[in-house]
Amino acid sequence: MKYLLDTHALLWILEDNENLSHKVKRIYLNNANQIFLSVVSLWEMTIKISLNKLSLSERLEKFVDRHVIGNNIRLLNVTAEHIYPVETFASYHRDPFERLLISQSMKENIPIISKDDAFDKYPIKRIW
Repeated sequence: MKYLLDTHALLWILEDNENLSHKVKRIYLNNANQIFLSVVSLWEMTIKISLNKLSLSERLEKFVDRHVIGNNIRLLNVTAEHIYPVETFASYHRDPFERLLISQSMKENIPIISKDDAFDKYPIKRIW
């Protein structure tokens, strides 16, 4: 099965954070699953790093090579088809990164792994 990681889910998986649900751990550790990370998350991380709201032990490019690609997490690029639906979304979630992740989840028909229950107001499947 395919799954799309929210940014915090990726970071919590990599640090084995206690807030990570057992269900998400099982999904991540199941080699039959295909785990995706949107390039939107990379953009979000870049901005948070530049604002000193996120600190990584290495530059983002190396972090992605080592911890994302190195763990067989696939990058999901953004297409125009992912962007267009966002203009029609109700404002349950105002975060532009999250809104684009919601759209990608919808268009690709991939459940999103996230603790954020605001996703539940949109026609996508959220796993936590």
